[in-house]
Formats: sequence, C-alpha cells, structure tokens
Amino acid sequence: MHTLVMTLLIIVSIALIATVLLQSGKSAGLSGAISGGAEQLFGKQKARGMDLILHRTTIVLAVLFFVLALAIAKI
Repeated sequence: MHTLVMTLLIIVSIALIATVLLQSGKSAGLSGAISGGAEQLFGKQKARGMDLILHRTTIVLAVLFFVLALAIAKI
C-alpha cells in the first residue's frame, strides 16, 4: 500500500511541476510585481483557453498532492 501511494505521489508531483512550467507568466519585471497584484485582485484579466485548463489542472494536482502526502504520513 505504501509503495502504491508513493508511486502515485511521484507521478502527481511530476505532473504538477510540468503544468506549472507550462503556464505563461502573468507579468514580468518590477512593474508587473507592483501592478500585477491589483489586476489579479480586481479580476481584470480572465484566463481563457489553455491558460484556464492549466490553472484548473494545477489546482486539482496540488490538492491531490497534499492528500497523498498526508496519506503517506498516516501509513
């Protein structure tokens, strides 16, 4: 059981790394660090298409990663 959960954790972690690296950057440079948070806070930029799919996939994989990490801690 431990080996199965550990294998799933490794697969999910590799998939999570890949989806994070495939996402495009929201803004670049110092001006993006200052104004980028405000744009995201007020929802001026909506994710569309592939960015939306990658964003949702990242959320699902991150939740799955934490659940599997907690399962390994309990086993």
